[in-house]
Amino acid sequence: MQFSIYSKPSRKKAWLLSALAIALLGSCGKAPVQNQKPATEVKKAAEKPAPAQAEAQTGKVVVYQLFTRLFGNSNNTNQPWGTIEQNGVGKFNDINEAALKGIKELGASYVWYTGILHHAVIRDYSAYGISHDDPDVVKGRAGSPYAVKDYYSVNPDLAVDPAKRLEEFQALINRTHAQGLKVIIDIVPNHVARHYQSLHKPEGIEDFGANDDTSVEYKRDNNFYYVVGQPFQVPKPQNGYQPLGGEAHPLSDGKFEETPAKWTGNGSRLAQPDFNDWYETVKVNYGVKPDGSYDFDSLPADYATKSVQQHAAFWQGKDVPNSWLKFRDITFYWLDKGVDGFRFDMAEMVPVEFWSFLNSSIKTKNPNAFLLAEVYNPALYRDYIRLGKMDYLYDKVEMYDSLKLVMQGTGSTDAIASVQQGMADIEHHMLHFLENHDEQRIAAPEFAGDANKAKPAMVVSALISSSPTMLYFGQEVGESGTLDSGFGDPSRTTIFDYAGVPAHQNWLNDGKFDGGKLTEEQKQLREFYVKLMTLSATEAVFNGAYQELHTVNKTTQGYTDKTYAFTRFNDTTKVIVASNFASTATSFALTLPADLLQQWQLSGGDVELKDMLSERKASLKVTGDTASVQIDLAPLESVVLKF
Repeated sequence: MQFSIYSKPSRKKAWLLSALAIALLGSCGKAPVQNQKPATEVKKAAEKPAPAQAEAQTGKVVVYQLFTRLFGNSNNTNQPWGTIEQNGVGKFNDINEAALKGIKELGASYVWYTGILHHAVIRDYSAYGISHDDPDVVKGRAGSPYAVKDYYSVNPDLAVDPAKRLEEFQALINRTHAQGLKVIIDIVPNHVARHYQSLHKPEGIEDFGANDDTSVEYKRDNNFYYVVGQPFQVPKPQNGYQPLGGEAHPLSDGKFEETPAKWTGNGSRLAQPDFNDWYETVKVNYGVKPDGSYDFDSLPADYATKSVQQHAAFWQGKDVPNSWLKFRDITFYWLDKGVDGFRFDMAEMVPVEFWSFLNSSIKTKNPNAFLLAEVYNPALYRDYIRLGKMDYLYDKVEMYDSLKLVMQGTGSTDAIASVQQGMADIEHHMLHFLENHDEQRIAAPEFAGDANKAKPAMVVSALISSSPTMLYFGQEVGESGTLDSGFGDPSRTTIFDYAGVPAHQNWLNDGKFDGGKLTEEQKQLREFYVKLMTLSATEAVFNGAYQELHTVNKTTQGYTDKTYAFTRFNDTTKVIVASNFASTATSFALTLPADLLQQWQLSGGDVELKDMLSERKASLKVTGDTASVQIDLAPLESVVLKF
């Protein structure tokens, strides 16, 4: 999730590494009692879900993230703080067969539809029974997708007919599956909107907080924490901020009724949180006491080596906090609608035992569900994978941060070798990316100022590991994110306001999704991404073994700390990858170590190599226990040499 208007990723990282005790591992359990069952059988979708088409996966998983509100919007007005009428909004129905085929061209196997769930939004939907949201506790005009108001419904902005918004989303799921793609949506477990009200919850389901005892700060089965005896106060604005950019609104009065005040989403226990806190949300209680101790059974350490089935059996019959059951019911509801997986927001702020419970429940229902978590503390990675049963975690703090510095010209490629070595035992579980909705666009002046600087980094990120790779919409055509859309910093494409995305709109081409308005440079960039990501998704060798060639070549003439080389191989295919991060050309004779030659059973002669990106050829010269290949790289160029 994006922080407030003034926050930066570095601030986010620093805060997370010193997180409150409620987010950390600990132990304090009660005797097990009879577990509850789901409150009700989930209602069937109005339109029967179409199953995802099974396709053989020879290469790696590719996730394409699109921000649903922006993706299909052809309006290019881009008025700061603009309304839907001024700036337009993308709809479910905009994501048509042509759009999905274009996503499929990029090697995608999953589409992460971001911003689907019904969140707080400044728009009058009272005709549909939806209560108004207060601009004093909503970020932007269109609202943060991470301030969920109804977990059992979808954002009415995204529907042509808001009364049929669930049916329209179901139709999108079915269209996506028809193209051989699977669907991921967000689940935001750590916090909900300050005004939570579910209109579509199934029979027997209670809203968050509906049965809370608000006379105490904490009770295990309360869904929230309370600042007893104190009403909530809207934070004091900073740097001249005004809700809706200062536009008059009946509810924009610096007040919001909440008595007693609830703890804020990032853990602030103040009745009046700071403006930089996640004041638009309230923190969910998972049975973690205010002192950080646990009010539920802890997992034995040896469960790090146990199966999903054994984790499910561990929780069977145990009494768990009410919030755990609520989120299990929510995920089951969406699985029944045909959703194939979830991206869990700020997962490390929720105890790992909950993830063991939830993820083993999900995998029992759908063994193939895709489970991706946002975790930023490397010290917790292995716990959330092994104990929490996550399939994948963001590799932000290690791989992304290292590549960012190299792209910006301030870091060395030495860090890449170190990161990959340190991740060797969990590399398959660390999802790689260069952009997402939280991060700056590579083409933004505040980042690298040139989308082409992503090319060598993308080759390394996509091919160095067997882990999935994620692309963010617009990345493949060099979107710069420089618009001032209202709430939030330029350099990141807004997630808070109504806007168009200029470079992406050139590919969108008024709904044709054919790239008809792309510039020549944008076309070339997209062609690069199509070729690279297709290799990643279709070549089995990129699920094979890895060996870095960086260390042995660091003293080679022409090979610098702006160069990175490695190999991927299996029983039938060998690939040498070399990337030049510099803005100048470089040439060097890349050496292969003797142990690798022995493993590949190469003893002499010349081996012809073919670049999978450009079709040009090279020759590996093998003499005894030594081998080298001459590599000539233009600025920001890579080769993927196969033999």
